[in-house]
Amino acid sequence: MEKLKEIMKKVLTKEVILYIIFGVFTTLVNLVSFFVMNSIFKWNENLSNFIAIVLAVLFAYITNKDLVFHSQAKTRKEKAKEFFKFILGRAFTMVIEFLGGWLLFMTPIPKMISKLIVTVVVVILNFFISKLFAFKTKRT
Repeated sequence: MEKLKEIMKKVLTKEVILYIIFGVFTTLVNLVSFFVMNSIFKWNENLSNFIAIVLAVLFAYITNKDLVFHSQAKTRKEKAKEFFKFILGRAFTMVIEFLGGWLLFMTPIPKMISKLIVTVVVVILNFFISKLFAFKTKRT
């Protein structure tokens, strides 16, 4: 039991907890904005979905940059590079999510379980891509 507590203490850092919290908010931005555009404004579902995804990714970028990973980018060039790396990372995990779903959907695993597995893998990958690639801090 002590070993488990020790592992949890190492894994559940402030950074990880904030990432999870803002990940939930990012999901809410995606779902609520889709609902508003599609159900209230009666916009096409594909357009609503596209805009909802863009809004969610922008929200994720801002919260990850400022509140989770505390970006140290100062110049416009550094900020642009960081944003590009974030978007590149998200594009990469979108491909992983699509391919992972495609592969798992061919197995006897229930579809929602398959989607959940792929989603968990993508969330973990997004964390490490953001931490080690997009918002990598300079060592002094």
